[in-house]
Formats: sequence, C-alpha cells, structure tokens
Amino acid sequence: MRFVRVVAFVVAFGVLGVLRAGPGEVREKPWPRHAIETGMLGADGARLLDADGDGLIDVVTGWEQQGTVAVYFNPGPARCREPWPKIHFDKIRNVEDAAFVDLDGDGNIDVVSSCEGKTKTVYFHWAPSSKADYRDASKWVVQAVPATAGKEMWMFAHPIWMGPGRKAPDLIVGSKNKGGSVSWLEAPENPRDVAGWKLHRLVDAGWIMSIVVKDVNGDGRPDVLFSDRKGPNRGVWWLENPGDAAKPWPRHAIGGQGLEVMFLDVGDLDRDGLKDVVVAVKGDQMLYLRRLDNSGLRWESHPIAYPKDIGTGKAVTIGDINLDGKPDLVLTCEHAGEDAKGKSGVVWLSYDKSPFEATWARHEISGPWGTKYDLAPLMDIDGDGDLDVITTEEHDNAKGGNGGLGVIWYENPAK
Repeated sequence: MRFVRVVAFVVAFGVLGVLRAGPGEVREKPWPRHAIETGMLGADGARLLDADGDGLIDVVTGWEQQGTVAVYFNPGPARCREPWPKIHFDKIRNVEDAAFVDLDGDGNIDVVSSCEGKTKTVYFHWAPSSKADYRDASKWVVQAVPATAGKEMWMFAHPIWMGPGRKAPDLIVGSKNKGGSVSWLEAPENPRDVAGWKLHRLVDAGWIMSIVVKDVNGDGRPDVLFSDRKGPNRGVWWLENPGDAAKPWPRHAIGGQGLEVMFLDVGDLDRDGLKDVVVAVKGDQMLYLRRLDNSGLRWESHPIAYPKDIGTGKAVTIGDINLDGKPDLVLTCEHAGEDAKGKSGVVWLSYDKSPFEATWARHEISGPWGTKYDLAPLMDIDGDGDLDVITTEEHDNAKGGNGGLGVIWYENPAK
C-alpha cells in the first residue's frame, strides 16, 4: 500500500516534484496529504486534545452540512496515514465548532458543540464513565443546554476556570449575526445539571471567529481574547476578567479595528518573551500584533502581505515548520483550488532576518486542491520530530462538491 501511494504521488506531481503555477513560474511540490475521514459534507474546523488518555493527541470536528460531530482517535505513527478510528454523533444540525472539555471534572473528556443556523444551540456530549466505553458512541449522552437553546448562532466555545476550588470549568461562548455576543456560560455546582447552566452576556459581537482564554495582564485571572469579523466592533480585542461576577468585563483593543479579521493565533513571534497575536484578515495582508509590555494595553500592528497564488486568508498558526529555530506561519484560505485558477488553500511563510518584514517567503503545502479550509493546528503526527498540519476542507468544488477533502493532515517533509 505504501508503494502504491508513492507511485501515485510521483505520477501526480512529476519526477521533478514541482508544479507550474504560471508562465515561467515554478512552485514547490505540495506536502503528502492523508485523510483522517472524508466523504461527508462540511468538515468545519479541528480541535485537539488527548481525549482517551493514551498519550496521543486526538481530533474533534463538526461536519456542518452533514449534521455530525466526529471524534477521531489518533492511532499512532505506524497507522496515522490510514483513516483514523472514530465515533460519530449525528443529528447535531448546523454544527459550527466542536471542542474537547472535561465539563464535570470527572477526568473523562467530554465534547461541546456549538450550532448556528436555525439550531442556535450549544450541546454537551457527556463521555461514559468507563474508559472501556469511550469509543462506543451509544454510551455517550448528548444534551442541549437550555440557557443557549434557540438564543444565538453559536460559533465557538472555550473552557475557562473562573476561580480556585472549582472542580470543573465554565465556558466562554461566541456567536454571530443578530444578537451576537461573547458570553460566559456559568456551570452550576453540579455541572451535569444542564438546566442549571447560566448564560451571562459579556459584550455584543458581530461574528466571533476565535476565542482564546489566557491571563493577558498577569493578574492571575483568566481573560478572554477574541476576533470579531463583522459589525461596528470589528477587530481583535481582549476582555479583562474583573474577578467579581457582578462587575462588567472591560474591553481592550489589540489591533485590526475596522477590519474583517478572521482566525488568530497567539505566540512569541519576535522571541522577546511576550506573547503576540497574528490574525488573518480579509484583503491583501494579515496582521502581526506585537505586544509591547505585560499590561496587555500596549500593542503595535505590523502588516504581513499575503503571497501570490493563494485564496483569501482564513486562519493562521504559529510554529517552527522548517526546524531552523525561528517561528513560521501556516496560513489557510477560502476561495482556493482548481476552480480559482489553481490557487493554494494552505501555505507556510518564513521570514529572513526579522518578523517585522512586510513580505515573508511563500512555501507550498496543499497545492491547488481544496476550496475552503479552516483552522490548522500543528502537531507531530508521524513522530519524526517536525510539525505536521491538521486541517479541514469542506467544499472542494473541483472534485464535484461531494463533501470536499474532509478532515486531513499534511505530512511535513522537513525530516
């Protein structure tokens, strides 16, 4: 089987290992692509965690048009290039995001799914108490959270620990369009009492893309960093945790105000010891939002131009792709593929001498396959010491619109 894959790869990309991108232009060959699952409709984002406790990082994804939440169990380096073992939760309509969270603090990792469209509901998928039953979907319990049901078009959820002594986290949830918000979903004393969860609106929002929970100002309390792509408050912001449930959460600007910002990532891009933000933006550039001090109140914005022959920017992830000790950027796109004149949907970028350079070098990952990509978390899937790219592709028109490439990973050739 391995020999067949190698032969197919050579036939597809040619013995020179390059693609012609235009007259006189030669593009690097794409990375090998492996399907975790394909054949369904609308794979929409991948979130990672070791869910079953075997020491391997697993994946959870919502298939939006299919109405399915899927958990994929990492089979380890020897079998990672084959489809992964999985469980499905069906009839979760309009699912936009799914995330791993231990909702009740029992040590078993549950799943939270956020649904938009007409569903407008957050669901809890309670894991079975026995590890032996974890891969049996019939042993899980799925419940809609009444406080969220029919309220908003939910787009994203992230756990947050609101204080010492709590055995389980609360959630920060984000939504879009009419009535959109960033909200705090507060757990009751018994988190399994789904009717006891309370929704607290923190700020209005237009269309929430990313939510990151971290202590931005160093006061020991978790704050909320997010990107909002639509409406009067477009941009990247953070909400300051007041430490008192009765007080409002002050909003602070980070950058990109007035721009259609997409998915972001947090990391120390200039290696000065402070965590920066990089965000994809609709248009011709992404933004490197450099943090200037520990207060979280001072930032400066540096544009990084999008390279040629890609779709429109969707998500960016920070990581050392070529193992040279410098942080690189992985960029995913929409409006790519053969129907878009062969534009790539996934590339990685590297700088020469400084991350403040306005133009970074472009390197191929996906080639001209795939139309609409999403989040691109990084991890060493095949155990060879470099970072591979996990992502989802939900709408590959050039391949007949039959569900796209699905949940996939790209094998880094650095090692």
